[in-house]
Amino acid sequence: MKIDFLTLFPDMIRSYVEEAIMQRAQYAGVCDFSVHDIRDFSRDTHKNVDAPPYGGGAGMVMQVEPIHLAHQSVHDGGKKSRTILLSAKGAAFTQRDAERLTQYDQLIFICGRYEGVDERVAEHIADEEIAIGPYVLTGGELGAMVIADSVVRLLPGVLGNDQSAVLESHARDGYREHPHYTKPQMYNDWGVPDVLCSGDHAAIEQWRHEHSATDQK
Repeated sequence: MKIDFLTLFPDMIRSYVEEAIMQRAQYAGVCDFSVHDIRDFSRDTHKNVDAPPYGGGAGMVMQVEPIHLAHQSVHDGGKKSRTILLSAKGAAFTQRDAERLTQYDQLIFICGRYEGVDERVAEHIADEEIAIGPYVLTGGELGAMVIADSVVRLLPGVLGNDQSAVLESHARDGYREHPHYTKPQMYNDWGVPDVLCSGDHAAIEQWRHEHSATDQK
């Protein structure tokens, strides 16, 4: 999978994709990450990418042209591609969305800043708008990294054990995974449930089933 980030703060994203699972995915040849500075596509002498909103109002708005040019430079028409605009007014991101996005060959994330992004980006460039929660961040970079991480870890060969993604919380709607414990068996008078140390696999599975949870409507 090819993942492209369009941003005004490329170092924020580079530092993340060069570590841990994201780095492993690149070394394994599963993913190829590219980070692109939207300012490089500004035709303004001073490389400005924002302007006051028409009609007045607080703040500055990111202009459509630099984003469009940046998008054109990375969009591969020959691939199954999906462009996502990170937006506080977007649809709430879920695990189902992460699973859906694994089906694409290319993901392009547009990271907004300032007061917002010219609406023509949402209308004519992005395929969808996504928010990672019911709150406002100063930019779309964190949201883009959250979504990319949740998608990449579902791709075959990224996690050490592919079953990890199948059995964890949110793998099914409303599901919460059972608690986990490890060595030492006793710490500060805090013990591990006896059944987990019993070697009785049927009893362990029963305990795990009983201690997982499903949201009640």
